[in-house]
Amino acid sequence: MTKKKSLQKTLADKVDLKGVGLHTGKEVNLAFKPAPVNTGYVFVRTDLNPQTEIPADIQHVNNTDRGTNLLKDGVSIQTSEHVLAALVGMGVDNCYITLDAPEPPIMDGSSKYFVEAIEFAGVIEQDELRDEYIVTELISYKDEETGSEITLIPADKYQITTMVDFQTKVLGTQNASLDKISDFKETIAPSRTFSFLHELETLLENGLIRGGDLNNAIVYVDKPLSEKTMERLKKAFGKDNIAVKSNGILDNLSLHFSNEAARHKLLDVIGDIALAGMPIRGKVFAHKPGHKVNAAFTRKLSQIIKQERRQNAPKIDINAEPLMDVNDIIKMLPHRPPFLLVDKIFELSENHVIGLKNVTMNEPFFVGHFPGAPVMPGVLQIEAMAQAGGVLLLNTVPDPDNYITYFMKMDNVKFKRPVKPGDTLIFNLELISPIRRGICHMRGAIYANGKLTTEGELMAQIIKRK
Repeated sequence: MTKKKSLQKTLADKVDLKGVGLHTGKEVNLAFKPAPVNTGYVFVRTDLNPQTEIPADIQHVNNTDRGTNLLKDGVSIQTSEHVLAALVGMGVDNCYITLDAPEPPIMDGSSKYFVEAIEFAGVIEQDELRDEYIVTELISYKDEETGSEITLIPADKYQITTMVDFQTKVLGTQNASLDKISDFKETIAPSRTFSFLHELETLLENGLIRGGDLNNAIVYVDKPLSEKTMERLKKAFGKDNIAVKSNGILDNLSLHFSNEAARHKLLDVIGDIALAGMPIRGKVFAHKPGHKVNAAFTRKLSQIIKQERRQNAPKIDINAEPLMDVNDIIKMLPHRPPFLLVDKIFELSENHVIGLKNVTMNEPFFVGHFPGAPVMPGVLQIEAMAQAGGVLLLNTVPDPDNYITYFMKMDNVKFKRPVKPGDTLIFNLELISPIRRGICHMRGAIYANGKLTTEGELMAQIIKRK
């Protein structure tokens, strides 16, 4: 059995924010807007004609120097990570993020105000199930030059741990963890971005952080503060006086958490991994994370997800005791040999079913299809998949022997490889949307020898016997 899937979510209403971009210093109006199912996160530049959409996808990442920047068809979005982290942290699956400038507002340097805006708009469920990438094997990426490393391992929910080591007296080793994504709002979202004094000087020299001030970035003083630097900072931040407090932070900014730097790094990890394009069920360990290594890891993860989705053969032990054998299946389905095309059921929940059929040379359909080159007819492959789906549908009623399922239609059917005698077929069917009025809409696939043979969308209806 697997964990029950939840429904996708979007915003109940539009919500607006205003601010300035950290690096551009430009005023920007940003809005979170509801989006249809399976949209994901999409940035929309409303200041352009025509308006340009940039999906939050790792393939569009073009720069990670001071944030995770996206580029599509010459149109950019800078520092996307704080916005994306807020959406993930609030459980939003589909959202349009409109803005009239290249960069979201920095606000206070955290995700706090984005979270509050999303909360104000409200989050609602949608009429389609949420697809999750379930981690089954260790996935890791290491930057040999920096020693930064990110590892993803199996877990029953999305969890993140960050371990940072800045090797400075003012800010050394810190750790932060998020065990439940529902805790993001309180424990991670308020964590602000930060910089070291030597980095700040470089940024100022290069005309960056034009929108920065001492209220939206923590500045750790890792070197003596010269008079020249002091005057430059006063001018940059519009301050009459600048001082270094006992905790090594520039000016009088108070930390929200003792390990705020590590928590902000965790926030960045969430935002960057969101670019994989799908919720994750697994635990992330990030050692010395940064946007560069985050993006590299996410790129690797995205490739693995796409590859597995193309094949996606369920990992089951065919030698294990099944959840239902053929005698149990006969009690549920009206089909009888030689038209019963499912031998075993290994997994069965409210949302999915995994079954099996052993194809032998004794199958009657091989007699004429084809002599000397036996191949299982495609229509019977679909029928076998539909029978497995019938088990899923009939499992929702207390007395399945009093009901029957009728195959209504099929869409997007594709046959990838021929099915031959000796093949063991694995059926994997998942609900596309919740069962309503006895009608079931499923996405199904058949695998043989670990490879996809057949796929399609099926619709069936459950009707009580007269």
